[in-house]
Amino acid sequence: MQNDNEVLIRVEDLKVHFPIYRGVIRRQVGAVKAVDGVSFSVKKGETVGLVGESGCGKTTTGRAIIKLYEPTAGKVFFKDTELTSLNNEEMRHMRKDMQMIFQDPYASLNPRMTLRDIVGEPLLAFGLASGKEIDERVAELLKMVRLSPDFMLRYPHEFSGGQRQRIGIARSIAMNPSFVICDEPISALDVSIQAQIINLFEDLQRDLNLTYLFIAHDLSMVRHISDRVAVMYLGIIAEMADRNEIYNNPLHPYTKALLSAIPVADPVYYETRKRIVLEGDVPSPANPPSGCRFRTRCPIADAHCAEERPEFREITSGHFVACFKA
Repeated sequence: MQNDNEVLIRVEDLKVHFPIYRGVIRRQVGAVKAVDGVSFSVKKGETVGLVGESGCGKTTTGRAIIKLYEPTAGKVFFKDTELTSLNNEEMRHMRKDMQMIFQDPYASLNPRMTLRDIVGEPLLAFGLASGKEIDERVAELLKMVRLSPDFMLRYPHEFSGGQRQRIGIARSIAMNPSFVICDEPISALDVSIQAQIINLFEDLQRDLNLTYLFIAHDLSMVRHISDRVAVMYLGIIAEMADRNEIYNNPLHPYTKALLSAIPVADPVYYETRKRIVLEGDVPSPANPPSGCRFRTRCPIADAHCAEERPEFREITSGHFVACFKA
């Protein structure tokens, strides 16, 4: 959990646009605005949850932060270093401190490599260990993610989805990073396994002083693990606040709609609560609406919302929202 006020990651007006080409001569006719002006910070030792519908730009934001995707515009700072200005070799050395855990535990592991080679590859790539040192470090890492070191010479196909995700986690912490982006790391797993993986994340954060950007769909799980939560919609952050504040006092109409869809175990409360059903579909990021991105589905939008894009502003201490009506 958050232990001081030092900002580890600062994102300023980040944009990632993917060009659309057509015709024989491959002429650019437009762009998919996957991320279109995102700003937030992550403090050392805390977990920031990033939630939203599929296609809203969550994963693209995470990958652009560590330059797996090249940002179109904006700046990303890691401590005092501007990552967007670094060349490939400089960025490669920065990645010792910044790692990513991918969504699909089946696609993110090389099927031709043993567990020892997968988890030990970062150590070999950066020349930090060799030979028996790698075996010792891999055994140590497997114990940390609650897998037996006896599995070291096995291949990924011999493991379940939950075990594969633990292997991915072990690989991500091999270099002792300070910042880890978790890209929907539990969405492909059984519900019974999800809680175990979340507990593992919390234990590793405490033991290794990790900082997380936790990307997910499951709002109840995000509330459990996060210190602050950011809600994304169509390439922008609609609202961001402390986890309890955003769940107890949502200000943006989109956040309210998302929270109203969370399943509740209490049948009496479930029958009495008001469910907010949004009309229409999410617009295309290649042709987003003018003004407020959410206005085409918003129940309280007016003419002003179509003319001007709302500023992402602080309403109360630490509670930011992009809405004229908030």
